Amino acid sequence: MNRRMRSKLESPLVRALSWVAVGFAVAAIPSEATDGPGANTLASVPVNGLPPAPIYWHLDTYRTRAEAGAAAGPQSTVVEAFAKVWLFTLAEADWRPAGGFRVATIGPLRVRPEGRYAASYMQAATSPGFQTDVHQHGGPEALFTLSGEVCVETPDGVVIGRAGGEPLLIDGDVPMQLTSVGGEVRRSLVLILHDAAQPWKVPTAGLWVPKGLCGRPGG
Repeated sequence: MNRRMRSKLESPLVRALSWVAVGFAVAAIPSEATDGPGANTLASVPVNGLPPAPIYWHLDTYRTRAEAGAAAGPQSTVVEAFAKVWLFTLAEADWRPAGGFRVATIGPLRVRPEGRYAASYMQAATSPGFQTDVHQHGGPEALFTLSGEVCVETPDGVVIGRAGGEPLLIDGDVPMQLTSVGGEVRRSLVLILHDAAQPWKVPTAGLWVPKGLCGRPGG
């Protein structure tokens, strides 16, 4: 698989670790604000600096927002999505919070240590046949699929994210188009760690046109 479009193939060792904070705000987002179909932004927070070690996205669940907030560090964000309380954290591979249930560790995320980033966390709920426009991001995108399947086409080909499968990683500045495939609603949690000077999604810089490798809407 091309390095620009990657699936996490190994699980890092997990143990408690303290590291330099990167200036994340802890946020709690009411679930009723994100119940609609399509893609909804759960939180968008600035990243004021990144340590030199490879960075991973850690996803943990808690019984309440209060418990998640108590376990959060400056690099963590608390949200509610798909009837659960989530603690999202950007940290080194073996970072571990107190308590909670570890759902996934995704990475490494290809970023420039000197770059200025913002982290946009989203939830997506799309029916089979739903298709995005052609776009790209000013930094890596990670998708963790909870149900259904999503097909991502880039100039390098296609990858499929499905419930119970490996998370998807797509490097920054890569044009892409996403299509919900399979027979049920696709539900995903998404991180876009993008250039802070840009919105989370930008038009493609080139003239790339998808080949329809993920199928056509309604086809």
